[in-house]
Amino acid sequence: MMPRRDDIAAAFDAARDYEGEARIQRKVADELAARIASLALPPEPRLLEIGCGTGFLTCALGENGIGGDWLVTDLSAAMVERCRAGLGNTARSRFAVLDGENGTPDGGPFDLVCSSFALQWFADAPAALARMRDWLAPDGRIVVATLLSGTFAEWRAAHEELGLAAGTPAFPPVEAFAALNPEVLEVTYHTETHASAARFLRAIKAIGAGTARGNHRPLTPAQLRAVMAQFERNHCRVTYEVATLVITRQEP
Repeated sequence: MMPRRDDIAAAFDAARDYEGEARIQRKVADELAARIASLALPPEPRLLEIGCGTGFLTCALGENGIGGDWLVTDLSAAMVERCRAGLGNTARSRFAVLDGENGTPDGGPFDLVCSSFALQWFADAPAALARMRDWLAPDGRIVVATLLSGTFAEWRAAHEELGLAAGTPAFPPVEAFAALNPEVLEVTYHTETHASAARFLRAIKAIGAGTARGNHRPLTPAQLRAVMAQFERNHCRVTYEVATLVITRQEP
């Protein structure tokens, strides 16, 4: 069960140290922007971004020369304002709070719907992508990067080795996206090593990603200390399993 939308938004509203801790998120956003820049987009594309955060992908798109009319959105009002402050208002960029899974964006159709590290918070990301396809102009594309079920396997293993269950949300497996028949479905792995278990937990909280799955029963303090010790015996390494998808709307 995924966390409640209000809890997710509140966690990201409070993620004031996001840019200092989100190293993997920045790297993936840069790679996604480069992939988008390599596509044959219209000269002035109509662009919708879901889950802008502080603007990693938004900035990288601009640095890669992507222009056009942009609608930049996030579930968190605080993140929308931080992204807007970083980029500044332009006549061709609009910013809005939007629940990308359940809401409907203003405007459209869009030549490009893009998102980096947001869809893993959806209750049903594949279904949401299928719905987003209806927001596209003919030959428009969805280009997203999202987390898969192998993410934080090491943290879950530290729990399981003690007979406990981690609160990590149940991110989907890569097979869940295959039914969408994407042009591209690639899986990459990014690893990060922390100085301690406490440092890992602080980093997760700092980027707003500490919201547990909805049916998680919190550990007792003694259980948490035991899990942290086990995680440190396993060298404090975590893996991000990332899917990159490209989906094109093709007219029959």
